[in-house]
Amino acid sequence: MGDSKRKRGQKGKNQVEETSDSQTSNPGATTSAAMDDSDVEISDSDTSVDPKGQGTSRKSEDHNENNGDCALDVSVAAGGYPAGGNVIKGVPLMDAVVKVFCVHSEPNFSLPWQRKRQYSSSSSGFIISGRRVLTNAHSVEHYTQVKLKKRGSDVKYLATVLAVGTECDIAMLTVKDVEFWEGVSPVEFGSLPALQDAVTVVGYPIGGDTISVTSGVVSRMEILSYAHGSTELLGLQIDAAINSGNSGGPAFNNKGNCVGIAFQSLKHEDVENIGYVIPTTVIMHFIQDYDKKEQYTGSFPTLGVEWQKMENPDLRMAMGMSPDQKGVRIKRIEPTAPEFQVLKPSDIIISFDGIDIANDGTGMQIFIFFFIFMRHGERIGFSYLVSQKYTGENAIVKVLRDSKILEFNIKLATRKRLISANIKGRPPSYYIVAGFVFTAVSVPYLRSEYGKDYEYNTPVKLLDKHLYAMAQTEDEQLVVISQVLVADINIGYEDIVNTQVLAFNGKPIKNLKGLASLVENCGDEFLKFELEYQQLVVLQTKTAKAATLDILSTHCIPSAMSDDLKT
Repeated sequence: MGDSKRKRGQKGKNQVEETSDSQTSNPGATTSAAMDDSDVEISDSDTSVDPKGQGTSRKSEDHNENNGDCALDVSVAAGGYPAGGNVIKGVPLMDAVVKVFCVHSEPNFSLPWQRKRQYSSSSSGFIISGRRVLTNAHSVEHYTQVKLKKRGSDVKYLATVLAVGTECDIAMLTVKDVEFWEGVSPVEFGSLPALQDAVTVVGYPIGGDTISVTSGVVSRMEILSYAHGSTELLGLQIDAAINSGNSGGPAFNNKGNCVGIAFQSLKHEDVENIGYVIPTTVIMHFIQDYDKKEQYTGSFPTLGVEWQKMENPDLRMAMGMSPDQKGVRIKRIEPTAPEFQVLKPSDIIISFDGIDIANDGTGMQIFIFFFIFMRHGERIGFSYLVSQKYTGENAIVKVLRDSKILEFNIKLATRKRLISANIKGRPPSYYIVAGFVFTAVSVPYLRSEYGKDYEYNTPVKLLDKHLYAMAQTEDEQLVVISQVLVADINIGYEDIVNTQVLAFNGKPIKNLKGLASLVENCGDEFLKFELEYQQLVVLQTKTAKAATLDILSTHCIPSAMSDDLKT
């Protein structure tokens, strides 16, 4: 929702993948993530609106690259038909596509007791069964108010956000006003399309106020990184134009069934019209999780391991693999994952839930299941098989260990990152004592501190932990002194910025809440904070706690700690 770009690791700076985000009034607002194992940058592309209401394109050069391809505005008189009239067959499908208006209020991660100035955005959505509407999660991120407008209507209906799936970039809304649902048929979902199947993306992108249609074909299907959630799930690549404001709009097949949700696009001087669609397998996974529990629980699990390809014949021989055996070697296992109790480094994963794993990490003869639909001949990363499961479900994993095949029944869980990829709409945590501002590091925090190129500008030790460190416990956080609010009591410490706190009065720091508790209950004469690089901060306990109140008053800070630390 802004113009910042995010990269994971040292990526090239030429190729840009963008979320086809909402049209927004704040050019500084952004949520984006990086794509692993591909030389791309990922960013959001919005249309900004100045305070007087004059819209200006922040990515006009990308928008102009489309050269007027397939996009056209479709009025009521057009009958809901795209160019050629052979993809969407009637008006009812078009009437199910709505425009989403959202007012956002983002946290200020650098000053966590504040929020940034609110801004407005518009995107797309569509009506499904059960009087619900689907759109993208990034379209309603940090929302304070969401409204929906139907095609051809001048009324905006107040919406309620039922669920936000950050990982899969899907949000579910509803409207209490029964008038909104009158005369509209919900969209029906179709099966996963094949390569070269025709698709039509419908929504309200930049360039006009009426509904727009772009047509193309499915050009690729693979596991890709979702920009908003920093997760890897199945995605469809299409050659239909997806522009700012298309976010959340449906992609229809030639039967008029929805086969996906538009959510991001690729921008690069050497490519044209590469867009990405969330497929029905991911959509139904999100919906079914909500239907089971009446809330979204973050239902896309991971296997909790880092693995290495076994394509080298000498490596396979050294690991005791026979010529007919294939698989991938486990490098590391996350201590917080259930697999940590049964799997070991250098185990060779040879199958997952009965599907054989190839030496390059793809499934052998993987079938893509959807509505009892099977397709042969597609090879895809076996992480797809894991993502098809729900958190808490079990899976059978076969490994080769010391030339013996072992079978384990493993309970799957979501990944616990030491530096979380997002805060899922919650305000950031902070704690202040004697002018020292302590906070927990997250990816949004790093982006706020170091800008769109934070993975190049972040201090090496923080960057190393972001890219490679694993949380040892479920509640572990990386706690830093983000800044020092200058006062007489902290003289000499003014230059401490984003430095990790390792221990307090000799006790290791596991998370921010634990640090706050130790300081608040400290009965020692001194407060001693051990920082990285062997730095030491020492304050007199009574003086520090008394000075805190004056500092809070000076900087108009309402509380010394965030609400989540008070409970």
